[in-house]
Amino acid sequence: MTATITPTELRVRLEDDPSLQLLDVRSGAEFESAHIPGSVNVPLDALTRVGHEIADTDGTFVLVCQSGGRADQAHTHLRAAGKDHLMVLDGGITAWQHADGPLNRGTQRWAMDRQVRLVAGSLVLTGIAVSLALPQAKWLAGAVGAGLTYSAVSNSCAMATVLSKLPYNQGPGCDIDAVVAQLTAA
Repeated sequence: MTATITPTELRVRLEDDPSLQLLDVRSGAEFESAHIPGSVNVPLDALTRVGHEIADTDGTFVLVCQSGGRADQAHTHLRAAGKDHLMVLDGGITAWQHADGPLNRGTQRWAMDRQVRLVAGSLVLTGIAVSLALPQAKWLAGAVGAGLTYSAVSNSCAMATVLSKLPYNQGPGCDIDAVVAQLTAA
């Protein structure tokens, strides 16, 4: 079972325990747009490569993403790598923002879930429109629907993984070696 922490509880814990580490597993661009002060960015795809190194560090990590899905995946990965002291920010940055938690803001970009909704919706509309002239195009809409269903059941999203690779979503490069060094030194 994944341990969660509410934004209110996190604010109190951050005041009481400065050794608490915040790992933001969103893309570099999402992190650049807004992040909790003191958090470090380890995008989910990078975390899967260095999870064992991060799992060997001391202290408690609070995993943060936009709404909780990617943080849950990061939790699963780090637990499998041997990290015991983990929590997920319940509701992610969205809940933190609604609770008036402080944020460092930078260049504003769309959150990954919003990008996925735009692309999925556009593909469905395109499939339906094109199917008026070419009936086989209806399967595009069906494929997107199947992909979204699988995404919900598996709590993963292939479309988000692909979109995260686009230059727009890269933001400033995450120096994963420096982040690991920072976490192991803390």
